[in-house]
Amino acid sequence: MSKPREIRLSTTPAPEALAGLRLGDIVYLDGLLYTAREGVYKRALEEQANIPMELPGQSATNFHCSPAAAIREDGTFDMGAVTATASFRFAKWLPEWMAKTGAKLIIGKGGMSSKDYKSYFVPNGAIYLSTVGYGTGALLGRGIEKVEAVHWQDELGLAQAMWVIRCKRMGPFIVASDLEGNCLFERENAKIAANLERVYEGTRPAVLKRYGETDDRSDEVIG
Repeated sequence: MSKPREIRLSTTPAPEALAGLRLGDIVYLDGLLYTAREGVYKRALEEQANIPMELPGQSATNFHCSPAAAIREDGTFDMGAVTATASFRFAKWLPEWMAKTGAKLIIGKGGMSSKDYKSYFVPNGAIYLSTVGYGTGALLGRGIEKVEAVHWQDELGLAQAMWVIRCKRMGPFIVASDLEGNCLFERENAKIAANLERVYEGTRPAVLKRYGETDDRSDEVIG
């Protein structure tokens, strides 16, 4: 098994840089990125508030996360870690957001399905980057050079506000989708599921079952 490629990528990536990414590549980011959760989407898309950044000129990278951050008395920012959240929670807003802002990189936890990627991401030329495992907030925090700004703090609170972060070699992130809408986790889960019967060979069927339990062993494979 070959070692994954490591890629340094701008947060305003050129089309050829996106086209060169492959599923499973490890990515480190340089430049400005911004955070967005349901508060930002509702305010910008449903309430039609003016987005307080020039997008995608300043940044084409949208991070679904909750920063471990505070604003000091002198107005400066303290941010030591960034904890990714699951992007499927925001799927209904993503097509409009990507079309409106030109976002090309969406970062979050766990990814989405190939159906989502092909429906939402492919038409907008975007790619999904997933965090690698749990408990990596402090590791990602090492890539924060400074907090450039925080928008809509009064309206949304610190967790839901739009944080603008300058990063240098922030990562690792893993390329979970490509420009064709293929899904890394679905691909790897299919490989695992193909060997499940061999793993269970010789075992007896379960006698006692919980309500709703399935006999489909591939349901045990999770991304």
